[in-house]
Amino acid sequence: MASSTLLLALVILHNFQHSTQYSFSLSVENLKEDVIVSSPKATFTAGFYPVGENAYCFAIWYTQQPHTLVWMANRDQPVNGKLSTLSLLKTGNLALTDAGQSIVWSTNTITSSKQVQLHLYDTGNLVLLDNQQNRSSNIVVLWQSFDFPTNTLLPGQILTKNTNLVSSRSETNYSSGFYKLFFDFENVLRLMYQGPRVSSVYWPDPWLQNNNFGNGGTGNGRSTYNDSRVAVLDDFGYFVSSDNFTFRTSDYGTLLQRRLTLDHDGSVRVFSFNDGHDKWTMSGEFHLHPCYVHGICGPNSYCSYEPSSGRKCSCLPGHTWVDSQDWSQGCTPNFQHLCNSNTKYESRFLRIPDIDFYGYDYGYFGNYTYQQCENLCSQLCECKGFQHSFSEANAFFQCYPKTHLLNGNSQPGFMGSFFLRLPLSSHDEYENPVQNNRSGLVCGGDVGNVKMLERSYVQGEENGSLKFMLWFAGALGGIEVMCIFLVWCLLFRNNRTLPSSADRQGYVLAAAAGFQKFSYSELKQATKGFSEEIGRGAGGIVYKGVLSDDQVVAIKRLHEVANQGESEFLAEVSIIGRLNHMNLIGMLGYCAEGKHRLLVYEYMENGSLAQNLSSNSNVLEWSKRYNIALGTARGLAYLHEECLEWILHCDIKPQNILLDSEYQPKVADFGLSKLLNRNNVNNSSFSRIRGTRGYMAPEWVYNLSITSKVDVYSYGIVVLEMITGRSPTTGVRITELEAESDHRERLVTWVREKKMKGSEAGSSWVDQIIDPALGSNYAKNEMEILARVALECVEEEKNVRPNMSQVVEKLQNHSMHTIVDGLNKE
Repeated sequence: MASSTLLLALVILHNFQHSTQYSFSLSVENLKEDVIVSSPKATFTAGFYPVGENAYCFAIWYTQQPHTLVWMANRDQPVNGKLSTLSLLKTGNLALTDAGQSIVWSTNTITSSKQVQLHLYDTGNLVLLDNQQNRSSNIVVLWQSFDFPTNTLLPGQILTKNTNLVSSRSETNYSSGFYKLFFDFENVLRLMYQGPRVSSVYWPDPWLQNNNFGNGGTGNGRSTYNDSRVAVLDDFGYFVSSDNFTFRTSDYGTLLQRRLTLDHDGSVRVFSFNDGHDKWTMSGEFHLHPCYVHGICGPNSYCSYEPSSGRKCSCLPGHTWVDSQDWSQGCTPNFQHLCNSNTKYESRFLRIPDIDFYGYDYGYFGNYTYQQCENLCSQLCECKGFQHSFSEANAFFQCYPKTHLLNGNSQPGFMGSFFLRLPLSSHDEYENPVQNNRSGLVCGGDVGNVKMLERSYVQGEENGSLKFMLWFAGALGGIEVMCIFLVWCLLFRNNRTLPSSADRQGYVLAAAAGFQKFSYSELKQATKGFSEEIGRGAGGIVYKGVLSDDQVVAIKRLHEVANQGESEFLAEVSIIGRLNHMNLIGMLGYCAEGKHRLLVYEYMENGSLAQNLSSNSNVLEWSKRYNIALGTARGLAYLHEECLEWILHCDIKPQNILLDSEYQPKVADFGLSKLLNRNNVNNSSFSRIRGTRGYMAPEWVYNLSITSKVDVYSYGIVVLEMITGRSPTTGVRITELEAESDHRERLVTWVREKKMKGSEAGSSWVDQIIDPALGSNYAKNEMEILARVALECVEEEKNVRPNMSQVVEKLQNHSMHTIVDGLNKE
C-alpha cells in the first residue's frame, strides 16, 4: 500500500514539474524533428549540430547548406548525445542542459511575463522576445544571438565595442581558435593573434599603427576619433567600420546571401551564395599578405608563400620541428645558448637573406653598420640574432637585435637580411633550413573532430516514463543505503571532500595551460613537511622544495580559507597561464586536492629584492639595481600592453620581485592581479582595495578608476627604494626601521625635497639620496635618469605618469648608449 502510494505521488510530481518548468524543450536525441526553422523563407535552421563523436552544440546554419554554420551557443563545451536539451524555462531563461545534469549555457534572462517566445528570423538572428506589452506595440527583446557572434558576421549584424569575432580552431574543430577581430581602446578595428603563450596585433600593419596619432589617424587611413566603434556588412557586399575602414566585395551591388567569417588561418573573408550555384564563393578578403598573419608559423621558423602551392613553414638552420604535423608549434634549436655573466658565449652569425621577424626587438639602432650590429648582439645574452636592413627613407642601415624569433616571413626583394646566432662550434648541417615538403598550411596536429565525451548518462531519466518510476520506487531503499555507505567512506574514513565546481574549474584552467599536476603528498615530501620557508604574503607561504627528479622549486601554499584560497588559486593559475616573458615568474605545476591549494614555481636562487636590499652582508651593487629596474619594467610593460587583455598586478613591491642566479628580475605573486578588458579603460569593477601600504597609488585611496597606472606608481616607489635604500612609509634605512619607527617622513616627499634643494643650490642632488651602502660605487648619470623616471612614475595625477613601455624605452636607451660607448672605446 505504502509503495503504491509513493509511486503514484512520484508520477504525479514528476509530470507536474515537467509541465510547469518549461515553455518548450528541444532534445538532442531528436535531431531532425526538434529544430527551429526561420520564417517566412526558411533560410536558417537552429538545432543540435554534431561536432564530433557524441558531441553536440546548439547552432544556427543555412537550411540549404547545413554544413555552413553561422553561430554556436556552446562551441567550447559540447554536450552529450543523450538526454541533453535546450529548454525555454517559465522564468524566461533559455538554457542548454548537458545529459540532464548541468546547465552549460544559458541566456541568463529572467522575466515575470507569460508571453516569452523564441523566434528565428530570416536574417539568421535568434531572438528571445517578451510579447506581454503587445497592446502598446512595444515588443521587448530579452536576448538575441546577433549580440553574441562566434566567427561569423551576417548582413545587418553589427560588430560593436562589446562584441568580437573569434576564429574556429580548424576547419573541422569548431571550438575557439587563436584569432580575434575586435575594436581596441583606440577605436580601431584590429586583428589579433592570441596563441597559447604570446599575443600580438597583425592587422592593420603593426609598423604603421602608431603613426600620425596626433592627427587622429593610425598611419593607414584609419581614424581614432569615432568612439562609436561599430562595423557592419550589408546585403550588397559593402563593409564599413566607424574607423573609416571600408571594403567592397568583387560582386558588390548584387543582392545575394552573404557572410563574413574570421577563418581559422587568421584571414577575414566574405562569401557569397547565388541560388543558381551549389556552393559558396569567396567574393572578398581583407587585404593582408598571407605570411603577415601572426602565429601561422611558430617560434624559430618562417613563412613563405607561393600562389600555386600556398603558405609553407620552414625551420631556421640548426632547428627542428617540435611537431611536424603542427607547424604553429614552431621549431626548437639543436644547440644550447650557454651565455651568462661568468661565461663568454662564443658565437657566429649565419646570414639568411630576405627574412624578416616582426616584433620582440631588444631595441632599434639606426645608422648602424653590420659590424656594430653584430658586436651589439654578441654582448647581449638574450640576443638570438639580428635583422640588418636598409632604410630607403633615411638612406642608412638599421639594426634590430631579436630576443625572440617569432612572426617570421620570407619577403623576396626585402632590403635586408636576418643574421642567426649560432654556437661557434656548430656543424655544417646547420647551414641549410629544414623545410616541410608538404604543400599547404598545417594549422594544428590533433585539431580534428571533438573526441567522444566521457561522461556518464543519467540512465532512464525519460520524461513521463512509468518504467523509471517503478524502478525508482523499488530501488530507493538500496540507493539510500549505498549513498550513506559511500559518503561515510569518502568523507569520514578517507577524510576527503568531494570536488567543488571551483575545483573542476581549476583543473580545466591548469590543464589548458599545460601545467603538471602534483598530489599533496608529493609536495609535502618535496618540502620535507613544509619545513623551509623562503617567503610569505597575504595569499600564502612559500617553501623551498626538491622534486623527485631533483629539480629545486618554490612551492606556494595558499592559506586554507575556503573562499579566499580557492579564488586566489583560480586567479593565479588562469593569469599565469596566459603569460610568457623572461621577466615574469614561471609556473611549473599545481595541486588542487581537497582543501589544499598549492602552486609550484621555478626557484629563484637569490631570493627577493626585499631580502637583497635589507642584507648587510651582501650589498646589492649598482649595476644589478639598474638592471633589476629595467627588467621589472619590461615585465610590467608586457603585462599592460602585450597581452590580449590588460593584466594589472596590483601589488608591486620588493617582496614580489624575485632574482635568479644572474640577478635577473622576475615579477611574481599574481594573487591580487586583475584582468581588464582593453575596451573598458576607466574600469571600476574592483570590489576591494588591493596592494600593500606604502606602495599603493592614490587612486585606491580616493576611489578613482583603476588603470595600469596603479602599477606604474608602485614601480616608481620600488625604484626609489632601490636607489635610496629607504622604506616608502618611513623614509629611513630599511635595517633601521625598528630603531626609528617613529620617523614618518614619506620617501617620495623626502626625494622631491632633496631634488628641489639640490637644484636651488646648484649641487648634485643624486649624491644626497643614494643608498649609503653603495658608497661611491655607482654611475651618477644612470642613477639620475633612474631617479627622474621614478619621480615621474609617482606623480599624484595618474595621467601624468608614463606607461611602462615608455619607462622601458628611457632606461633601455640609456643602457644601450652605455654599451655602445664601451664598444667604441674598445
